[in-house]
Amino acid sequence: MFGAQRTRTLLGPADPARNAAVGPPLVSARELIDRADGTETVTGRRRVHPTRRLVLTAGTLAVAVGAVAVLQPFGAATPDTPGSATGTVLVPVAYQFDADPPAAGPQLRMLADKIKDAAYDHQSGRYMYHHTKVWGDPVMTSADGRHHVAFADETKVWQAADGTGNQITTQLEPQYPDQESRDYWQREGAAQPAATGTPAPRIIPLSPEELRPLSADPSELRERLKVEYGAGAASKEVGTLYGRYVVPRATRAAVLRVLADVPGLRWRGQVTDRAGRNGVAVTFDDREHDQQSLLVFDPRTGELLAHELLTLSPVRISSYQVFLDAARTNQPG
Repeated sequence: MFGAQRTRTLLGPADPARNAAVGPPLVSARELIDRADGTETVTGRRRVHPTRRLVLTAGTLAVAVGAVAVLQPFGAATPDTPGSATGTVLVPVAYQFDADPPAAGPQLRMLADKIKDAAYDHQSGRYMYHHTKVWGDPVMTSADGRHHVAFADETKVWQAADGTGNQITTQLEPQYPDQESRDYWQREGAAQPAATGTPAPRIIPLSPEELRPLSADPSELRERLKVEYGAGAASKEVGTLYGRYVVPRATRAAVLRVLADVPGLRWRGQVTDRAGRNGVAVTFDDREHDQQSLLVFDPRTGELLAHELLTLSPVRISSYQVFLDAARTNQPG
């Protein structure tokens, strides 16, 4: 589910309504929930695209600049509050270079030159396997604009070159910006309390589709990553690439070199992602849309570990996805 700003970032100068104001939704959140309850996708894969399936839309979770990268629980269920659910308030990843970060190009080129093999570089198999967690699919806002809820899920996908395979999706606990929003959406039935337990995973067979072969050719990668639309669009497409392919070493290095030539990317140095892994990060500040894209890479293999979207003023987490595992296998789940 694309937000207006993320769609405009992707379209860039081609957006015919780039300077137009976005009006209120045509239907209420309650109606959207009812519609969603009456439909189910069973033949197509729910794609894991960072800008569609990432956490909260801009302005939903207030956080402090420069805070450490942890999840802070709030409103945990107690015997005195039966049926209440635990939520989380998020703070941004702490950057090594928080103020005046240098240009990312030189560091990305150095990283591309020294990366090593990933575990899957020595694997073979018919299926590409991905394990991801995404927060914010979708985000719902009440008609009065005061109450928000961000849905989350964990996905494991086994997909062959012809598009067929299986996807297993487990709904995770939703996130709320405050106690009032949590109480509101639970009254509306938008999210079940944690006390009801984790819903059973949904197994979805994937329909055939043509997957465009992955190349390490720089010109092809520049086209695939939509660098002509700027660093915001390129950041989004890097996440898409890693969500669909088991990216070989040569292509990982080529992606880093292509990004090194994209204007506006800044080097943030060493970070810790939300899965507790050490990485190195780059960001792009889109001042026109008041948002920041964050990419976290494995400093050893060059793999993408995480992709986040944040608003700039004040700094708030908008969305995020973590890439927990990738592999090749002959056995689908």
